[in-house]
Amino acid sequence: MSTLKGIRRAAIIVVIASLVIAALLGIISLIGGTFGDLQGKILLTTLTIGLFGITILCHLAIVSRAARVVGYVGLVASLAAIVPPLTLIWTPWELLGSSDGWWRAFGVLTVLAVSLAQTNLLLLLVARPQRAVRVILVATLAMMTIVAIMIILPILTDGDIPGRAGDDYWRWFAAIAILDVLGTITLPVIGLVLKPRGAVATAPTNAPPPFVAGPSIPVPAGLAERIAISAAAAGEDPERHALAALERAFPTPEG
Repeated sequence: MSTLKGIRRAAIIVVIASLVIAALLGIISLIGGTFGDLQGKILLTTLTIGLFGITILCHLAIVSRAARVVGYVGLVASLAAIVPPLTLIWTPWELLGSSDGWWRAFGVLTVLAVSLAQTNLLLLLVARPQRAVRVILVATLAMMTIVAIMIILPILTDGDIPGRAGDDYWRWFAAIAILDVLGTITLPVIGLVLKPRGAVATAPTNAPPPFVAGPSIPVPAGLAERIAISAAAAGEDPERHALAALERAFPTPEG
């Protein structure tokens, strides 16, 4: 966990530094009026690192959870997606030759990196017990997968897919993309609004005041479970049930 925290901290620093450098270069070029080829390459490089660094942060959010495999795959996709643009930026065109393959790789890897970043953010809600959250999560991930595939296919085939059926293809793409965006936006809200089944209701306003906190006493897990079972059978709050048992065990001395 300490290593993971260190990686996250380093990624945040890299992202912020890249965006700051890009902003400074843009300001200097606007004010000073000098913006040459080298400054342009540095600006594009820092923007590339900063933008893909944001997707890396999304992947790192899930690597400590059960779905960590998706996070690691996303990290690989984001790191790989940085290579084609940096190659196109810094390699002289006469040495690069045909750039079609690099642009195609850049497009495919970018779609994968962004889609997996979205997936990893949504997977943070996978442990929610609400059935509605799980259903919407699965549906949104399915829409996201279809959107990614529908973008990648034209890139890989140089437009042979969808070919002559382009109008219908992109019409369906737009409809599925809308559902994807809708699920991505509403899913966290629904997770916050819906309470887990069996959640403790808020105490009414006329409820008796809480007990004054005393010294905390650690309770073994087994004992806490027995207290909860006994309190549920008696229809009482577990803390009040345990306190009543303590009162009976340790009565107030007379006199």
